[in-house]
Parts: sequence; structure tokens; C-alpha cells
Amino acid sequence: MVSKYAIFVIRRLIGSLIAVFAIATFNFFLFRVLPGNPIELLFRSPTLTPQQIRALEEQFGLNKPMLQQFVIYLYNFFTGNYGISFYYRVPVINVLIPRLVNSLILLLPASLAAIAFGIFTGMYAAWKRGTKVDVSILTAAMGLYSLPSFWVGGLLILCSLFYLKLPVSGMFTYGSVYPDVWTYLEDFLKHFILPFITLTLITYGEFTIIIRNCMVDVLTEDYIKLAIAQGTPTLRLLSRNALKNAMLPTISIIAINLGLIVAGAVLTETVFAWPGVGRLIYEAIIHRDYPILQGAFIIITISVVAANFIADMLYGYLDPRVRH
Repeated sequence: MVSKYAIFVIRRLIGSLIAVFAIATFNFFLFRVLPGNPIELLFRSPTLTPQQIRALEEQFGLNKPMLQQFVIYLYNFFTGNYGISFYYRVPVINVLIPRLVNSLILLLPASLAAIAFGIFTGMYAAWKRGTKVDVSILTAAMGLYSLPSFWVGGLLILCSLFYLKLPVSGMFTYGSVYPDVWTYLEDFLKHFILPFITLTLITYGEFTIIIRNCMVDVLTEDYIKLAIAQGTPTLRLLSRNALKNAMLPTISIIAINLGLIVAGAVLTETVFAWPGVGRLIYEAIIHRDYPILQGAFIIITISVVAANFIADMLYGYLDPRVRH
């Protein structure tokens, strides 16, 4: 007999596959209805003849009927072939992978730092609920959550120009030759600090607010009151008794944020010229590089759906009510 949890997993898996297919289909037609001809935009040459334009359209498959393009797109989708970039003239995957690594280098530490600080301050604010400490933490978190990343990034750039003297663009100093690995790491860390702080600050507020609100609800439960009456130490009470149950509603939020890491941070990466997926998406929009955009959105879709699927599995495992 198949267990209820196995049925729950299968049902969620089928739903995830349907979601990926639906978004992939939308992804294809979205870029086909956008205005402008990418070939004419890419090759702005007065000497380009109509025959050459038709040859380029044939090379990129843009002269085929829409339905045939869609069938080819689905085949390539399942085989991992996302085509040739209009702008870079190389396979899309060759452009995406290095940018994806750069985004992960920046966003994964920033997201983990924001989650860790958010859990700590949110938990502390909930314990001090109704006091000046709670109000101060909540106000600061809401303020940071409402700030646009380009504004925070611009402010940090100004501070760096006048006080910090840190580099404000790229991952490394252009044209530098590093005598040893320590000089290499030092240069990287100097470029890493500002975008890392920007992303951590704008993400931190969200997790603080969510954890604080969930913890407030949990701290009013009878078993928490009983633990307090029994003299359970505060740290143990918060970390073992309260936080475990307060984390359940936040699993999905954390999963979505971690899933979106592969999307990069378009505004932050653009402000700091960080060569990640976010900046690549911005450049692809400017150049109408449809294969790059489609490949990026496919990877983003798969990562977000996979992260949500894992969150559902954890949620269903930790809370039996969900799978029923």
C-alpha cells in the first residue's frame, strides 16, 4: 500500500512538471510577440542586403512557421540545447554557465547572511514584543525592506568614493596581474563587499518581519507558556521550542528566495557591473537576444519550481496536516 506521503510527493511532482511546461510555453510565445526584428537590430549595417538578412534568419531559425519553431524549442528544452546567442554568436549555455557561477558567488552568501541575521533579530524582536526593542527592530526591518536595491547600491557607491575607497564595479580590477593567490582574493573581496552588503540589507528586512510575526504567534501557545513556567532557559526555549514551529510558514519564502538566486539580482548587478545572470538578462533585453532570455528564464523557472517542490516535501514531512 502506497503511503499518504508518497501520494503527496507524486501529486506535487506532477504539479511541478505541469508548471514547468506551462511557463516554458509562455516563455516561448512571450519573446515572439515582442516588437522589433533582432536580426535588423543586431546587424545595423547599411551594406546588409535582404538576401543576407534572410540567410541570417534561416541560420537562427526565425524564418520557420511559429508552430515549427515551437516544436524545435520544446525539443531543445528537453535536450538542454538553448540555441545560439544572437549577440555573442556562441551556444547560450556557454554564456549562461559562467554568469550563473558569478551570480551564485554573490547571491548565495548574501542570502544566507540575510536569513541568519533575519532569524536572529526576528526571534529576539518577538521575545521582546511590544517593547522599544521590538518596535526599533521592526521599524528598521520595514525600512530596509522598502528600499530599492539601486538606491542602496548608489548610496554605498557614494560612501565608497568619499570614505571607504572600495572599487564600485566588476569582480576584479580590469587588466590586473596577480603575483599570488592572496592578492587575487584581496582584489576580489574588495569588489565583493559593496554588492554583498546591498543584497544582504534589502533581503534581511523581509526575513526579520516574517520570523518575528511567526514567532509572536508561536510564543502565545500553551506549550510555550508551560515551558516558561517550568523555568526553561530563554535561549533553549527560543531555539528549540519556538523556532522549530515558527520556521514552518517561512520554509516556502526561504525556498523561493534561494530558488531565485540563479536569476541574479538585475538591479544590483547592473549598478555594480557584476557579471552575473541579472546583468546578462539586462544586456539581452537591450540587444533583443531572445535565446539568452529564453535560456535564462528556463533555468530560473526550473530552479524556482524545484526549490518550491523541495519546500513542499519538507513542509509535508514536518507537518502531517499538509499531506492530508
